[in-house]
Amino acid sequence: MADTREARLRLLRSTNIGPVTYAQLIARFGSAEAALDALPMLAARGGGRAPVIADPGTVRREIAAVERLGARYLFLGDADYPPLLAELENAPPALILRGRPELLDRPSVAIVGARNASAAACRFARQIALGLGEAGVTLVSGLARGIDTAAHVGSLGSGTVGVIASGIDIAFPPENRELQERVAREGLLLAEQPPGTEPLARFFPARNRIIAGLALGTVVVEAAPRSGSLITARIAAEAGREVMAVPGSPLDPRAQGCNLLIREGATLVQGVDDILEMIRPIDPRAVRSPTRRFAGPIAQDASDAERAAIVALLGPAAVPIDEIIRQSGMPPALVQTVLLELELAGRLERHAGGRVSFA
Repeated sequence: MADTREARLRLLRSTNIGPVTYAQLIARFGSAEAALDALPMLAARGGGRAPVIADPGTVRREIAAVERLGARYLFLGDADYPPLLAELENAPPALILRGRPELLDRPSVAIVGARNASAAACRFARQIALGLGEAGVTLVSGLARGIDTAAHVGSLGSGTVGVIASGIDIAFPPENRELQERVAREGLLLAEQPPGTEPLARFFPARNRIIAGLALGTVVVEAAPRSGSLITARIAAEAGREVMAVPGSPLDPRAQGCNLLIREGATLVQGVDDILEMIRPIDPRAVRSPTRRFAGPIAQDASDAERAAIVALLGPAAVPIDEIIRQSGMPPALVQTVLLELELAGRLERHAGGRVSFA
């Protein structure tokens, strides 16, 4: 992409523009600069005010802060952007990284689990991470307490990637500040949020999709039935990646999430060999070389009648976009155009699983 960092970041940091919208705008207009010029027109068609475009000075200060921290940007579409992560529909348009980006070129496995994990589970996660590293596999986790911490400690010497929900200069939890710095120095630290961003609750599901998207498979070691670890596992499954779980005692609430995953079809694993078997291709010729191209051309215009028909199918309850396409009988590209306009106007909200609703 020929755009400057500033243009891409201005588009990304503008209001009502998320990862899906960003990719669609680049696909339609060919560049971030052209997309920025078109935002008022698109929002007007969607029946709302134009998005607030990020101030150039604010974006320049962000770029300067990233450089001061010894970090750099990695943009979707760059040659060294992780190809597996790029396969996600909502792949991050920009990542900020510190450390060894070459770790992303190796096969990766994610290990996630409970923050209040048992001592036995932490020891097991540490041993698995150590064994995967010895086999040439990069470990990916989220630098949280418990299982994440154990997995990073076990893989510091072989290759570990920490994905955080804050700015790259913010350590969370605070007691992991030293570990986070070691990951940045000896492994690789990744953040999607700008420097200075505190780890708000809404950023953690977004962080989890990066963890799942980077890896060939996700291993869950202890997790409650409703937890971020199961969100990561669900995202991995939706992306066609392997989902693995370590079984536990039915008497331990921390094992209920893993046992539930296994009951629903996740692979039961008890050691490093089980994990390597799941991520190793049966035939080397079957290894895919994923690439990310921005989605193909999006229809330029919809008539008032077509736009009204699509809007009539939307409501406060989230509905799959495929269902809107089916019921409207209109071309997918046309439906996506109208949804894009509505989102830029602040009238549409996107949900997990390709679903949308009125905002």
